[in-house]
Amino acid sequence: MELVPSLAPVAALLGTWRGDGAGEYPTIEDFTYTDEVVFTDVGKPFLHYVQRSWSPDGTPMHTETGYLRIPVVGTAEMILAQPMGQTELAEGTVVAEADRLVLELKARVSSSATAKQVDATTRRYELTGDRLVTSFAMAAVGVPMTHHLSSELRRA
Repeated sequence: MELVPSLAPVAALLGTWRGDGAGEYPTIEDFTYTDEVVFTDVGKPFLHYVQRSWSPDGTPMHTETGYLRIPVVGTAEMILAQPMGQTELAEGTVVAEADRLVLELKARVSSSATAKQVDATTRRYELTGDRLVTSFAMAAVGVPMTHHLSSELRRA
C-alpha cells in the first residue's frame, strides 16, 4: 500500500514506539510509566494512532486512540478519544526537516457528564532519528495549563 502523498511529512512516525515516561500534576503524586505509541497507515489521508501506558509493575494505566491528518502543508490535526470520557480536537503545526519532525498541537476537549473536567491540552511530538520525545500539558480540574506527561520512546 502506498502512503497518501499528504502524509509524506509524517511518514517517519509510522511504526511502534516504546519507552519510559514520567508524569506530574499539582493534584496527584509524581509517577513513572512505560509508554507505547503506534502510528499505522490505513491507505487513507490519515494515520491511525494508538497510545497505551503501563505502571512499572505492568498494570495498564491509560489508552487513547485517534487519527492524525495533514490537511495542508505545515498543518496537523489529531482527533482523539479517551475511554475516561474525553475527546480532543487538536490542531497545530508539523515541521518536517531532513533529520527532524516536530508536531505541536493545541486541543479543545469535550468531556462527558461523568468524566473528569479537562478544558484544553497541548501535545508535542519531536522525532529525531530513532528517538521520539513526547510532552503533554493540560488545563483540568481548575488548574491552568500545566505540564503533565513526558516520554522518550525508541522505535520497537
